[in-house]
Amino acid sequence: MDIEKILETLSQRVAYARDILGARVNERLEAISQDILALGQKMDSLTLDEALNKTGDLSRRLSDLETDLDALLTPMDKVRIVRHPQRVCLKDILENVYDNYTEIGGRDEVSIDPGMLIARAYITRRVGKRVVHHPVMVVGQEKGHGQEFRNGGSIKPWGNAKALKYMKVAARESIPIHAYVSTPGAYPVEDYPGAAQQIAENIYEMAGIDVPIVAIFSEGGSGGAEAIALADKRLMFSHGYYSVISPEGAAAIECKFNGLTRATPELIERCAKHQQITAQDNLRNGYIDGIIQEPALGARNEHFDFFKQLRTSVIRATDEAVVNVRSVSVLRRLAMRGSKQKQVGEDVIVRWELDPADRELLVWRRYQKYRKMSCQAFIDNRGILERLAAKYMEYVFSIYATLRYEILKRYQKKIARMATDVTDEIHVVTSKMDRMTCQAMELLGIPQWGGSGDESALTCLSEPTRDPRASSAQSYVSPKSLEDREVSCPHAATRGCLDIWAKDLFGEFAGVCPNCGYHFPMEYQWYMANVFDRGSVREFNQSIAAGNPTNFPQFDERIQQAKEKTHLQSSCVTFNANIRGIRLTCGMLVANFRGGSVGSAEGEKLIRALDLARKRHQPFLAYIHGTAGIRIQEGVNGLIQMPRVTMAVRRYIDEGGLYIVLYDTNSYAGPVASFLGCSPYQYAVRSSRLGFAGPGVIRETTGVDIPPDYHSAYKALSRGHIQDIWDRRDVRANMHQAFLTMGGRNLYYR
Repeated sequence: MDIEKILETLSQRVAYARDILGARVNERLEAISQDILALGQKMDSLTLDEALNKTGDLSRRLSDLETDLDALLTPMDKVRIVRHPQRVCLKDILENVYDNYTEIGGRDEVSIDPGMLIARAYITRRVGKRVVHHPVMVVGQEKGHGQEFRNGGSIKPWGNAKALKYMKVAARESIPIHAYVSTPGAYPVEDYPGAAQQIAENIYEMAGIDVPIVAIFSEGGSGGAEAIALADKRLMFSHGYYSVISPEGAAAIECKFNGLTRATPELIERCAKHQQITAQDNLRNGYIDGIIQEPALGARNEHFDFFKQLRTSVIRATDEAVVNVRSVSVLRRLAMRGSKQKQVGEDVIVRWELDPADRELLVWRRYQKYRKMSCQAFIDNRGILERLAAKYMEYVFSIYATLRYEILKRYQKKIARMATDVTDEIHVVTSKMDRMTCQAMELLGIPQWGGSGDESALTCLSEPTRDPRASSAQSYVSPKSLEDREVSCPHAATRGCLDIWAKDLFGEFAGVCPNCGYHFPMEYQWYMANVFDRGSVREFNQSIAAGNPTNFPQFDERIQQAKEKTHLQSSCVTFNANIRGIRLTCGMLVANFRGGSVGSAEGEKLIRALDLARKRHQPFLAYIHGTAGIRIQEGVNGLIQMPRVTMAVRRYIDEGGLYIVLYDTNSYAGPVASFLGCSPYQYAVRSSRLGFAGPGVIRETTGVDIPPDYHSAYKALSRGHIQDIWDRRDVRANMHQAFLTMGGRNLYYR
């Protein structure tokens, strides 16, 4: 045995432990390091047996120390474990967990985004003399061992598109999907199709993929993780992390509130702790279903026992996803329960193919699973009577929808068809009589009915109906219009815009520069007063309030300040209203309340609003006054709203709903990359900006300074993110037209 190789391995283990501890110094670790160096210097004077004994003793001491250090790891230590180059990666998993695989969709640097690895793999199970080969589709981010072309697992839009393509292939072939999540976050590219657009499409489509999906988290960074993580079973490595943003990113944002110029290591550590990013935190909060235990200080490619355990966990998770929707004999269920207790996963065979009815149930159970998440993370201030009334109304609307749209509608179609046939027959008879009567009157010189006035009405263009709200005095006046000052347009230097009196600009001109058309930001109340019919707005679920589910330091005070300043309980306002007589449901994200950021309360309100619109068969308008993304202080409680609300949107659309999104001011990050970006009909007010990541985030993550118009509405239009750009003064008319043309008479697809 090569003693020098053993000493080199021990030195590498010491260096690895130092990397994990960061700036902290451990005296025991340094003492072992000195002993390794001393032993290397006097190797020539020792016999082979003496050298083996001493290296064995050092190895045992180091193993004991690694175990002790593992028990004291902080959340930030686990972040360093996940980021370390020696961390187990997807190629290691394919080699050691699956019996055979073939990489597809492009390979290495010639692939369309090589950071996303796709493989068609097999798991072979043997029970007695029986051998079963299970085909699976494996997708996941591949960081690679020093392979820079993989971009550290930060996936570009076309990489996520590649993953979605082959997940759909798996659905067609009726094979399960194993998704390995190992990404610090998606790459913020806004070229077609755009990071936000593609992540939104991935989440929307995965909600309806009707084969078992198992997601395994190592590093789950924000929307980049959600692009492939919507699953029936979600497992997590014990030393991994799953978060809405990196601890450094959270600390950078916190610096702005604390008045600091740069985040300190202590602040980064606190953010990692209070965001609740570890596997244990996520299991306790209900966002994963199980933890796969790793060796001390994290799994590396030489830990073969870990791969064996991972294989067992993945097989069991797939079995459970199938058994949950398919009838299985009592004996087999008991056997599976026993195997779970004995930590044996391959002694019970479960067929992974599902029948059509089972596949439909699988999708429904997936929706229910996510619907139950984060319900403990918001504040419900409703009293007992209010809750009972809400349940009663929900029950009434369910019965009403069933009677009207499922039972009576069938007979209405038959009656309407019979009435149409009878009317057509009558029309054939009466039309002949009308022609004979007209000929007789013409011969006798008697003037026919109507006259020149009626003829003119038929041949001339009709005069458009006047909107009664256009000439009436509005109930809301912008506070900006009360300021006694002149306002300069941002484009004055280049377009020659003159200064405008505040009263005229924010009153008569609705915040629009009369020269160049630049749109100044307006309050959300302006839209509620000028877009919807007066007196038609009826808000609901006001008592669902934003909170601080992670007990993030000093965040309770900030939330309370936002509530007092805006007189809102969260950044989301849900209400029913009319637009020129069209009754609709609206979910509004208000920029005034902490930038319109989305947390558990906002997600819950949007889901309930979508359910209400579905039961009432009303169109749904998502008006985004502004959103800065997911509320980072809530951690995964906020991040999970991306798939939760998207699944509610999909359910609403699948049942015939008409879902329209309108962006105003600035809209970024998670909401745009999920439940907003998945809409087939998206529009933006002129001068608004939208995208996946803001200019500052792009500069920090990529080192690239983007052009000033990178996130403009016109750029979003050019890459197909939105369908049109509207003038603020035309929103009411355009929205009414959109509902009529896309919704039809019933304001519903079907």
